[in-house]
Amino acid sequence: MKKEVYDRYKEKAIVLFKKAKVVLNEQEKNSIEVADFGLNNIEVTGLQLITYVNTNKVCAKELALLPEQTCPEHKHPKRSFDEGKEETFRCRYGTVYLYVEGAKTKNPSAVPPYGDEKYYTVFNEVILTPGEQYTIYPNTLHWFKAGKEGAVISEFSTKSTDEEDIFTDKRIKRIPEIKD
Repeated sequence: MKKEVYDRYKEKAIVLFKKAKVVLNEQEKNSIEVADFGLNNIEVTGLQLITYVNTNKVCAKELALLPEQTCPEHKHPKRSFDEGKEETFRCRYGTVYLYVEGAKTKNPSAVPPYGDEKYYTVFNEVILTPGEQYTIYPNTLHWFKAGKEGAVISEFSTKSTDEEDIFTDKRIKRIPEIKD
């Protein structure tokens, strides 16, 4: 992803954080990560986030999803030091359509990105609106998508090792590659 594109999506994330009344200082604004997952289709598949803290025991992040943007299906596998990352999502703004393992929801509210449907295998729907939360346990396949207004999610978890996440779509590169 080109640096100017990366910076443009950082600004879009800041707008969403403001709508959610999330206050960020300048250092935090500058450290927002923009993930296009190597697919170069960020409006459809992507995620913008800020990590507040990530220690050996806990992690806290804010996630911003653009309108109808999808974070692709993945899981947090067993690691050398634990059973895998456990995370709780708390919706702060907008609507989040979260899909996890379990019984398939009849007539789900959201659909996977067009053309990438084969990379989405779990359809047990959890709908989060502001003030609602859901805990995703280690090694659980999940994906999520924002509603029409976008969404902001606070994530509270055990230690985050994003580079170890396992994506259903093997084309995905979790860590962004920035080009000038």
